[in-house]
Amino acid sequence: MNNLLELKGEFQHKSNQARGGSISLKKGQVVKADHLLELANDLQKIADYWSVHPEIEGALVSAHYVRIVPKSSRLQFLLSCTNNSPNDFIVGAKFETTVDIIDPESHAHHVFTYFIPLTALVQTIAVLKKVYDVLKENYQGKLSYEDVEELKKGTFVCDGLSKTRFLQTIVDSSNIQCFRIDTLEKDIHEACIITIYKTKVKTRELLGKFGISIPESRILNQLTIQMNPEEIHMLLEKAPYLVAMGVNDLTQYIPEPLTEVSEVPELIPSPKNEPVIGVIDTPFNEDVYFHEWVDYTNCLSEDIPVGPMDFAHGTAVSSIIVDGPKGNPDLDDGCGRFRVRHFGVAVAGKFSSFSVIKQIGDIVRLNRDIKVWNLSLGSILEINDNFISPEAAELDRLQNEYDIVFVVAGTNLPAAHEHENNYKIGAPADSLNSIVVNSVNFQNQSASYSRSGPVLSFFVKPDVSYYGGDRQKHEFITVCDNVLGAKQTAGTSFAAPWITRKMAYLVYIMGFTREVAKALLIDAATGWYCRPDEKKGYGIVPISIQDILQSPDDEIKFIIFGKTKNYCTYTYQLPVPVVENKHPYLAKATLVYFPLCDRNQGVDYTDTELDLHFGRLMIDKAQRLQIKSINGNLQAEPGQHSIYEEDARNDYRKWDNVKIVADQIYSNMKPRKAYEKGLWGIKLYCKERLNNHARREIPFGLVITLKEMKGVNRIELFKQLCQARGWIVNDVNVENRVQVYLKGEETIQLE
Repeated sequence: MNNLLELKGEFQHKSNQARGGSISLKKGQVVKADHLLELANDLQKIADYWSVHPEIEGALVSAHYVRIVPKSSRLQFLLSCTNNSPNDFIVGAKFETTVDIIDPESHAHHVFTYFIPLTALVQTIAVLKKVYDVLKENYQGKLSYEDVEELKKGTFVCDGLSKTRFLQTIVDSSNIQCFRIDTLEKDIHEACIITIYKTKVKTRELLGKFGISIPESRILNQLTIQMNPEEIHMLLEKAPYLVAMGVNDLTQYIPEPLTEVSEVPELIPSPKNEPVIGVIDTPFNEDVYFHEWVDYTNCLSEDIPVGPMDFAHGTAVSSIIVDGPKGNPDLDDGCGRFRVRHFGVAVAGKFSSFSVIKQIGDIVRLNRDIKVWNLSLGSILEINDNFISPEAAELDRLQNEYDIVFVVAGTNLPAAHEHENNYKIGAPADSLNSIVVNSVNFQNQSASYSRSGPVLSFFVKPDVSYYGGDRQKHEFITVCDNVLGAKQTAGTSFAAPWITRKMAYLVYIMGFTREVAKALLIDAATGWYCRPDEKKGYGIVPISIQDILQSPDDEIKFIIFGKTKNYCTYTYQLPVPVVENKHPYLAKATLVYFPLCDRNQGVDYTDTELDLHFGRLMIDKAQRLQIKSINGNLQAEPGQHSIYEEDARNDYRKWDNVKIVADQIYSNMKPRKAYEKGLWGIKLYCKERLNNHARREIPFGLVITLKEMKGVNRIELFKQLCQARGWIVNDVNVENRVQVYLKGEETIQLE
C-alpha cells in the first residue's frame, strides 16, 4: 500500500481580465412588442397595489424567468434604480416547475423576488412602454437576434432612451415570463418559524403595523421569527406578500427502539488527552461504564419533564463515539477512543426547533476548542424544495463563523411513510456544509428506513453512507445507554457517530483542515464510481481509517490545501509521470470548500462558486496556455462557450460545495498524450453570486488520485518530480502523526 501524500506549494492568483459580454439575444430568439406590453401591464397592477399598501416603504415584485438562469442572465436594467443593479434588490429566490403541453416533461425556472423603491417600478413601466412603441413603429412589432446584432453596429435615436438601455430592456424582457406579487399558500395550524422578506422597515416595527407584537426573545435573526398560529393567521390576512417561508416549530423526534442483550461491557481505562468531540442530543445517563469519558451539560429547562427513555438516544450516540468498536468489532475503524462533551437539548417526542437552534448557537460559541460536532437529532417532516430549514441554515452559519464541522444524521423514515421510496430527508440534514450521513445494511444496500435527497432539488445530500443496522435484515448496532449493559438498535443516528469518529481522527490526530478531511471521506466513499445516489450520497465510507489514509500500489493519492485570494487561483506545476510521451494514468480530483450561505436567497443558497479545472497543460490555437480539463469543463475559459446554467449545474456541479471530476474505468483504456513537459494544472475560478459581498479568502481541500493503467507503482518518481517543481512533499505516516499529537497534548510540569 502507498501512503497518502501531502503537497505544499504556492498557488498563483489573478483578477478577472475578461470584460463583460456584449448585450445580445440568443440565436433564434425573438422578442415581441406585445410581450413588453404584457410585462408593463403586470408591473402597473403591482404598482397600483403598492400605492395603497405603503407599510413596507417600497414594493415586493416577483420576476418569473423562462428558465434557470446564471447571474449574467438576471435582470440588468429593468427594476434598477439610480446606481443600484437589480441584483442588489433580490430578497428571495425559488424554483417553479411548469409542464409544457407540447413537451410533457416538467421544466424548472427561477423566480426572483425583488424589493425595490416605487420610483424604480414607475421608471420600469415607462421604459417598457417606450420600447414597445419603438418596436411597433420601427421593427414591425418584434426584434430578432439578427436585428439586435445589426443595431449594435448602427445608430439608434430615441428621446430619453439610449441604445444601451434599449438593448438591455430587450434582453431583460427575453428572460422574463411575467411579474407577480407572490404570496405564501399554506394552511397553518401549529406554531411556526416564519421568515419574512427584507424591507426597509425593522421586523418588530413592521409587524407592529399589522397589530402583531413579537418579543425580542422570539426573533432568531433579522428576518426569522417564532410565531403562534393566531399571529400567523393575522399576518397572512393582512400582509400575505410578506412571508417568504415558514416551517413547523415543533419537531418530532421518535426514538429508535433498543433491544437488550446479555453482554455487560468490560471496564474502560480512564481518559487521558484523547481528542474531544461535541455531541448535541438528548440527555446523557451518567451511570454508564464510560461516564468518565463524557463531560455532560444539561441544557434543558427545569420546566421540561425528563423520563428514563429520554436519556437512551443521547447516551447510545456517545457510547459509539467513545467506545464504539468494543460492541461492534466488525466496525473497528482503528481510530481508538474519544472524549465527549455532551449537551442535552431535547427529549423524546416533540420539541421546539426554535429553542434548539438558539441553544446550539450558544453551545458552539462557548466551546470553541471543539472542531468536530455530532448531531443525530432530526425532523420527521420533509425538507422544502425551495428553501433551507432554519436549523440547517444556523449550522451552516456556525460552521463558517467558527471553522468547525457538523456530522448530521440523515433522519429515519417515519412509520407512517414506510412504503414511500422517495420520502425526503428532514431538517437539519439539509445543512449544506455539514457531513450528512445515511445508513446502509451490511450488504451495502440502503437501509429500509433511509430517506432521500437532494436538497433544493440540486445539492447532493446525504453526503455519504455508513453502517447503521437494519431491523428488516435483523442487523443491529450495539450501543450502551444505561448501567444494564449493551443494547442493539438501528438508525441513521447510529451511523453518523462512526463518521464523526473518522472526521475527528483526520482533524485532531492527522492535523488536516476540515476541508481536506471532508474531501478525504467523500473521495474514499466515491471510489472510481462517481455517480451520487439520492439515498447513499457519494457512497459508503470504508470501515478502516487506513483505507482512507493509504491507497493501492497502483495509485498515487495526494492532498492539497489552499485558499483562493482572487478571481483565479491556479498552479501549472503538477508533474504527472510520462512513459513514451504519454500519461498511463486515470485521474480523479475531489474538491471541498465551505461557502458562505444566505437562506434569504432561497434556492440560490450558496454565495460562492469555485469552478474546478483539472487536467493536462496545453497550448491552444490562440497560443494560450490552457488546462485541458478531464471532464471537458470550458466555463470561464477564453473563447465563446455557450453553456446553459442548467447544464453547468448538472454537468459541472456549478454552485455545489463538493465537486468531483474523474475518469471512468473502461476495458479499453489508453494512455493520454503528454503535452508541455508532462505538466498538469489546477485552476479554480471564484465567482460571487451577490454584488454586495466583498471577496474573501476561501479555504479549499483537494484530494487527487492517479491510477496507473497497468498497475505499475511510480510513487517515488512522482515525489521526486514534485520536489523538482518546488513542491514540499510529505508522506502521511500515521504512526508519526499519532506521536506528534500525543507529544503536543502532554502536560509539562514546571518546577
